[in-house]
Amino acid sequence: MNGAESLLRTLLAGGVDLCFMNPGTSEMQFVSALDRVPAMRGVLCLHESVCAGAADGYARITGRPAATLLHLGPGLANALSNFHNARKARSPIVNIVGEHSTLHLRYDAPLTADVEAFARPVSGWVHTLDSPARMGAAAAEAIVAARRPPGQVASLIVPADHSWSDAGEPAPALPVPARNAPAAARIAAASRIIASGQPAALLLGGSAASEAGLAAAARTGLPVFLNRYSALVPRGRPWASARRVAYFPEPAEAMLAGLKHLIAVEAEAPVSFFGYPGRRSTLAPEDCAVHLLAAQDEDGIAALQALPAGHAPPKEPALPVLPPDGPLTPESIGAVLACLLPEGAIVSDEMVSCGEAVNTALNLAAPHLLLPVTGGSIGQGLPVAAGAALAAPGRKVVALEADGSAMYSLQALWTMAREKLDVVTVIFANRRYRILDVEMRRTGAAIIGPRADQMIDISRPELDWVRLAAGLGVEASRAATTAQFEDQFRRALSHPGPLLIEAVLA
Repeated sequence: MNGAESLLRTLLAGGVDLCFMNPGTSEMQFVSALDRVPAMRGVLCLHESVCAGAADGYARITGRPAATLLHLGPGLANALSNFHNARKARSPIVNIVGEHSTLHLRYDAPLTADVEAFARPVSGWVHTLDSPARMGAAAAEAIVAARRPPGQVASLIVPADHSWSDAGEPAPALPVPARNAPAAARIAAASRIIASGQPAALLLGGSAASEAGLAAAARTGLPVFLNRYSALVPRGRPWASARRVAYFPEPAEAMLAGLKHLIAVEAEAPVSFFGYPGRRSTLAPEDCAVHLLAAQDEDGIAALQALPAGHAPPKEPALPVLPPDGPLTPESIGAVLACLLPEGAIVSDEMVSCGEAVNTALNLAAPHLLLPVTGGSIGQGLPVAAGAALAAPGRKVVALEADGSAMYSLQALWTMAREKLDVVTVIFANRRYRILDVEMRRTGAAIIGPRADQMIDISRPELDWVRLAAGLGVEASRAATTAQFEDQFRRALSHPGPLLIEAVLA
């Protein structure tokens, strides 16, 4: 069989059965092979950033990689922003990038680029195939590299002639490395801190920020904080006492005030998103010692389970209440979501300036999974939601998306429509890069004058999300009051397939 078919069959043998793709000429052998290997599901995306973001969302839910198929260096370059987010999420992804045929490379044709140089900043493993005979082995190695704890993007660059040449049989699956055991000395040190009675807390990230990790953390009786940028965290009433570290440094510092010890589990010491004039970057008190219990490639859940038990965990909070009708605000949207969100829903969050208010309300919602922003590169919310919906077809996915951010990857709506994905998208339409109003003042840039305001205002012309969604095949409606939003969100929850609500904020 040729190299493309060997590649597909090796991916399947290693448990990779879905590929998000935006192919070009150098990948046509791969596309052709899909008809000979029907077990591989190909999902077409209209922009490479959607491929990368969807693979990220898929990996966060399943814990295993999908593949991406991209066209040469420029195609990979288009995907870099969401691969950056995937790298920060520690998502396993097998990234296949086509390359010119080996004899054509010498001519520096228009699309020739240094593909490896593009791939390295976002990939933990990069390899350019040097022989069609190595196709199966290299693909199997890429799968293992992607799945090596805590997870990473593994980029396999495939010259076109290696795809059309004879490559022999596919390679069998290789053993997947397990997480390392946490060090006994670190567990003992953390146990002594707990026994000392000094003010201490746990900070969870990675696999420790899971239901099993939260349950084990609650046993200790210590306050529990969550790395704000973890890839996936359980939220809702059962987990309301575990607090995500706040976005801005002042409330984050207030949350952590008084601590003498912060025990990090698959997490790093928390730092602010940006540096600000006259402020330090770290968020824990200056006299607070940060102790590593489990590194990111270690079994944080096992480490937590080995700690001594403390007092009983706190009781669940009260049930949320629907808000009265009135102008639509982040607070009223959050209250409606908290009351109506179904148990087991998956929430993709890229609300930016509205996020704190809505996520505070969602702490009172039914148990659900939150897929937060991880790397801060704008445009992840809609693609991550699409990937999550493909990963969990029986669960409702809700994408909470800022209007400005959504414009970076609105092509994801087309993939949702094409694949009939069960995603409710809520666009927070404030017609402005609202977070920049705050950040301009925080960085000491003084008053926003009329010319500066033009760089933040996106209301001239207004983005019409009902028409934009319709043009991409997604049914949409517009809500400007709390009652309208409640009615439309109720309908969306009972509507199979994609649906968008443009929530026009007061």
